[in-house]
Amino acid sequence: MAKVTVTRTVNAPLQDVWASWDNFSDIYRFNPNLNGSHLLPGSASTGMGATRQCDMRDGKNFIQERIIGYDPHRKLVIDIYNGTLPLKSAVATFDFRAHGAQRSEVTMTMEFTPKMGLLGKMMLPLMKRQFRPMLQALLDANAAYVETGTEVSRAA
Repeated sequence: MAKVTVTRTVNAPLQDVWASWDNFSDIYRFNPNLNGSHLLPGSASTGMGATRQCDMRDGKNFIQERIIGYDPHRKLVIDIYNGTLPLKSAVATFDFRAHGAQRSEVTMTMEFTPKMGLLGKMMLPLMKRQFRPMLQALLDANAAYVETGTEVSRAA
């Protein structure tokens, strides 16, 4: 299993940062890697067991995710359990910390195992190099969204 960790300081109170991630169906508002996202039928809007589908920016791929760890204002753990990406398994852990009243820190750790057996293992270094900027872009866009209300623009 490979691991990639990125961190971002956000100039906003922890409760605002948490609220942006806790609005589970609307990650598309700030995730530059997505065209859209929505809750799956029968899902709660957030909390343990909530499920969503994220449609990737390329218009072809998707992932389905569920919350498997939920500690409000502290930690959110999301299992990527289905999709078209070459991942056998993947878990994203978000840790949240306040740095005073108006600053917060989000640390995202993605642990993943690629599909394709030995070939997938050989591709791990490349996949890690691709994931790091994608994950950092996600945290940067979330910071812009929380700080200014700026949503990701999408091509028509």
